[in-house]
Amino acid sequence: MLKKKIILLSVVALALIAIFMLIHLNTSNLDYVLPRRGKKILAIVLTGAAIAFSTVVFQTITNNRILTPSILGLDSLYLLIQTVLIFFLGSGSGLMSTNVNFFLSVGLMVVFASVLYRLMFKREDQNIFLLLLVGIVFGSLFGSLSSFMQMLIDPNEFLIIQDRMFASFNNVNEDILIFSLIGFLLIGLYVIRFTKFFDVMSLGRDEAINLGIPYDKTVKKMLILIAVLVSISTALVGPIMFLGLLVVNLAREFLKTYRHTYLLMGSTLISVIALVGGLLIVERVFTFETTLSVIINFVGGTYFIYLLLKESKAW
Repeated sequence: MLKKKIILLSVVALALIAIFMLIHLNTSNLDYVLPRRGKKILAIVLTGAAIAFSTVVFQTITNNRILTPSILGLDSLYLLIQTVLIFFLGSGSGLMSTNVNFFLSVGLMVVFASVLYRLMFKREDQNIFLLLLVGIVFGSLFGSLSSFMQMLIDPNEFLIIQDRMFASFNNVNEDILIFSLIGFLLIGLYVIRFTKFFDVMSLGRDEAINLGIPYDKTVKKMLILIAVLVSISTALVGPIMFLGLLVVNLAREFLKTYRHTYLLMGSTLISVIALVGGLLIVERVFTFETTLSVIINFVGGTYFIYLLLKESKAW
């Protein structure tokens, strides 16, 4: 039954991708349109997969289905890095070139995550929810610092920062596609070996340790990889707050399973369906009068409130 559901999601995702690639395509615009749509669809698939993948793993290690990696302040850190670079060096600096900026952002986010997790997990009995609390504090600090520098910066430079503050699927960073693809595939191959651990870790920390899972060691590794996946998705299109929450919970409701092999595949496919389907609606129905990120944040925010009410049993 689970395999049939995964096949169904795959067929829907492939059908939407085919429609997106072939709509209004003819022999006169084939050479111009097809390569551009191909790069755009690859960026969308990579973004959706990175967000879904990181959210599934993050919810498993926190044992909470209403949390996403953005609570650790990684999105805010990415925006702070961009703001600091433009504030001190200007938008014409070599560090703002696409590839250098991408590797610098990923490197700094991984360093931040490594230092934070090393300090927080120094003691064996350290609670992961203390890490989440520290992440919220750092996220607020990074956001405040970014806002402060943006108020002092040149208005023309501020417009460049503003472009990176909001997710845009019509302005995808195509220059880093190949690096993002390689990075995601390497992380995916590495994480697959831990899926059997995730099934046990979803029971909770104490149960996982009692069943022989190297819990703390696995959590540290996964948090570092989550930082890389967040930086890849943010660098490609910008920060998207509620997409991970939306698609992962829809996958849990649709698949009705605890097995992470299926959850990871299902969440990734639903994420691709949501992004490609949403982009078709924005381009063909609303004719670009709104953006996909606005729709995702509206639907995701509404679903988040529903989950909060459901969890508190007030629904």
